[in-house]
Amino acid sequence: MTSPAHLEKLLVCTDESPDSQGAVTVALELGKATGCKVFLLQVLSFIPMYELQTPDLLPPATINLEMQAAQEAAVKSRLETWRGKAAELGVDLEPRLRTSASAYEGVLEEAEALQPDWIIMGRHGLTGLARLLIGSVAARVIGHSRFNVLVVPQGATLEFKRLLVACDDSPFSAVAWQEALSITQRMGSHLTGITVAATDGEVKTATEVVRKMEADADRRGVTLETAVPQGQPDQAIIMFAQAKKVNLIIMGSHGRTGLRKLLMGSVAERVIGQAHCPVLVVKKKI
Repeated sequence: MTSPAHLEKLLVCTDESPDSQGAVTVALELGKATGCKVFLLQVLSFIPMYELQTPDLLPPATINLEMQAAQEAAVKSRLETWRGKAAELGVDLEPRLRTSASAYEGVLEEAEALQPDWIIMGRHGLTGLARLLIGSVAARVIGHSRFNVLVVPQGATLEFKRLLVACDDSPFSAVAWQEALSITQRMGSHLTGITVAATDGEVKTATEVVRKMEADADRRGVTLETAVPQGQPDQAIIMFAQAKKVNLIIMGSHGRTGLRKLLMGSVAERVIGQAHCPVLVVKKKI
């Protein structure tokens, strides 16, 4: 595998669950193939405990420091195990442990400190859509982060043979389109670009969008397959990706103010929740 993009640093998140296992595996594969450095992060959240010795008095919140120290030691030990596994693959992996009020805030804080090219996160199985819609860690990171986020479903692998990019002619999808072109050129991928028409009245506009994509791809010397599927956007994208046996879906997302829209069930969030393959969410730099 050559580098799918100019990758120097990857931040991969783990919570020791099977859901995050695929994300770590993909990060190690990318690290081995590209030589980039991998930072493996686990966030610990400690909720202060109240000791109500007197019912009508609320004393200051306290944290069980002994329990915190024991948990941190256990996590550090597990992260060091991953460092050893990575070294066997020739991957430079640096464990990172961060304590934060919440998991997603810890990821965002670490990302701002490291400035990674991609954040890589796991996703629950095909029943995980409900979790995303109520605000999972992945959804919140995507909503707030200014870095590209690769979301890996449990058990999925990452390949670059068949890519699907979904565009709607917005500035947010424009950056995803450029990323898709770049990856295709580097990896020699088969690229399909689609614009979904939710109604018959949108077919003309959607067709104009894919024509622009075709012209741009032709200028870049990229062979592009296009389509204008009809229906609810997220369902149309998922069905098309499955029919084409796509390895990676590339999409844009709203900027750092996009959390509310994500939690309300944006197209990007619903695709992430249902996709059988990894989804790369490309963030517009603001």
